[in-house]
Amino acid sequence: MFIDIADIFIKSGDGGDGAISFRREKYVSHGGPDGGDGGRGGDIIFVVDPSMTTLLNFKYKRKHEAGRGENGGKNKCYGKDAEDLIIPVPLGTVIKDKESGKIISDLSSVDDKYIVLKGGKGGKGNTKFATPTRQAPDFAEPGMPGEERHVTLELKLLADVGLLGFPNVGKSTLLSKVSKAQPKIANYHFTTLEPNLGVVAMPGINPFVIADIPGIIEGASEGVGLGIQFLRHIERTRLLLHIVDVSGIEGRNPVEDFIKINEELKKYKLDLTDRPQIVVMNKLDLLYDKSYLDEFRKEIEGLGYSEIYAISAATGEGVAEVMKACAEKLQTIPVIETIYDVEDFFIPEIKQFTYDVEIDEEGVFVVSGSFVDRLLNAVDIHNPSHLRYFHKVLGNKGVLDRLKEMGIEDGDFIRLNDFEFEYYA
Repeated sequence: MFIDIADIFIKSGDGGDGAISFRREKYVSHGGPDGGDGGRGGDIIFVVDPSMTTLLNFKYKRKHEAGRGENGGKNKCYGKDAEDLIIPVPLGTVIKDKESGKIISDLSSVDDKYIVLKGGKGGKGNTKFATPTRQAPDFAEPGMPGEERHVTLELKLLADVGLLGFPNVGKSTLLSKVSKAQPKIANYHFTTLEPNLGVVAMPGINPFVIADIPGIIEGASEGVGLGIQFLRHIERTRLLLHIVDVSGIEGRNPVEDFIKINEELKKYKLDLTDRPQIVVMNKLDLLYDKSYLDEFRKEIEGLGYSEIYAISAATGEGVAEVMKACAEKLQTIPVIETIYDVEDFFIPEIKQFTYDVEIDEEGVFVVSGSFVDRLLNAVDIHNPSHLRYFHKVLGNKGVLDRLKEMGIEDGDFIRLNDFEFEYYA
């Protein structure tokens, strides 16, 4: 099953907690603190796996979490860092933030890898809190929490040549003739329901990758038929091979078909109309009046297209000539690099421990924010030595100065989450 879009949840690992420990050795008095730091949580890293061709794996596994760092130990032993979680994806995968739809990373090269989420740092052990005046700290830091995010994975196939054309014009038949791909072929619309890739390796030409892009009809850019779900796969193709059924057996005008398909490309992305196109008149074996070829060629040349070939994909007539023309054309076309605007990219917020101070209806000064949660997790409010450290941190981080600016006086109450205490200068 071909899956080219998937929504998943990812979470990096939490950092390990710092240890609270003291040296206890025979004949060694007052050994002092020796608690080590916690280990780092695992990162979430996406890497390109050239052997993957679909996002099918993410249809069944939608939650990916990295491991937590180990807690610190005694004897100043640091906790072990957690292993990073490596998530392989196909070449051409675009990672987007699901909420904003903006791009986090575009993995379009074989060696590409990207750290999407960093693991949380390990907390400091009580060794790090020893000072000349606080020689036996009995508290340590908790590990920093990891990050989490819902992301959308979009696969945009990397092919040299993309086959364009209305349904049932012979794209799949041509692909089966020039490569070892085995697409489903039948005489009805929308036989092809997913993109098919093949490698053209004929004598005398450099091999190239060709893709059959299904579902592009009039109104596709507005959701008609299979909609625009496969138009994204044309974005990276260097050359478009536009197949037109000139036999007329479908009851449509071949020139109008050609114009309509190009209009859909223009509505989807303007730069696709500037992509080089080779026009292929297919189904010669079913054409009764061969003179129509000259008429069709003249009209297409009038639209600005000069490379026009006539083939029969079913019998193989003229196919080798078209493939040779594609190979020669590719030699002059540089590799397509998708250019994004700055505003297309997702910029993650810098993780900072912040706080807000407000006065509630009862006149209590309420301090809230991520800084508060981390501080309360690090101390035991029932331990006098912890409380001394607690008040020192409030002073160092500017919380007490902020309270003074807001007019706090002795005897006023301060609340941090569920912890409430009186203020005295």
